[in-house]
Amino acid sequence: MPGLTIGDTVPNLHVQTTHGDFKLHDYFSGSWTILFSHPGDFTPVCTTELGKMAKYSEEFKKRGVKLLGLSCDDLNSHKEWIKDIEAYTPGAKVDYPIISDPTRDIIKQLNMVDPAEKDPKGSQLPSRALHIVGPENTIKLSFLYPATTGRNMDEVVRVLDSLQRASKHKVATPVDWKPGEPVVISPGVNNEEAKAMFPQGFQTVDLPSKKEYLRFTQVS
Repeated sequence: MPGLTIGDTVPNLHVQTTHGDFKLHDYFSGSWTILFSHPGDFTPVCTTELGKMAKYSEEFKKRGVKLLGLSCDDLNSHKEWIKDIEAYTPGAKVDYPIISDPTRDIIKQLNMVDPAEKDPKGSQLPSRALHIVGPENTIKLSFLYPATTGRNMDEVVRVLDSLQRASKHKVATPVDWKPGEPVVISPGVNNEEAKAMFPQGFQTVDLPSKKEYLRFTQVS
């Protein structure tokens, strides 16, 4: 599925992982899932990233979120690599599955290819892609980094919190938002509806246009 992006349903691929074989939709199983790819085993940036994912594992579990990694090497390689990952990040346990994709077919179907980076054999490398998948198996947010740039895990947690609040309430999160800060009420909710939906109240910003569209409230 080339071009797989926000709003698309993740294809229900059969995958082999370090935790056994399964179909993607069975693994997602009505929960939120972070699906993330890596250019290869025993590579420097990937080793730091998978360790940090493991370090944040409890934060994701508290939010009801599963993790699912992908790297273009075989399962034996993955299992040996995990030893390095855990050694580099003390206290981190890689308790999430990692998909094996030595033929690089899966990364193509999940739109996780970096067209600008190739291995010594001339094959395209996976991008440093991350899809946040919602409970209905659709992509809610997608990060796409080149193979040379590592992710920011705090940003992954922040946007996940934003998505989950937006899913639960008719709200959006403003620039630089962090958990605990006010959110904005969606434009599709009129003031009367907002009073019923947000009994805690809301504040409307007085703007030159006099349009009452910038309304802040608190949700958890």
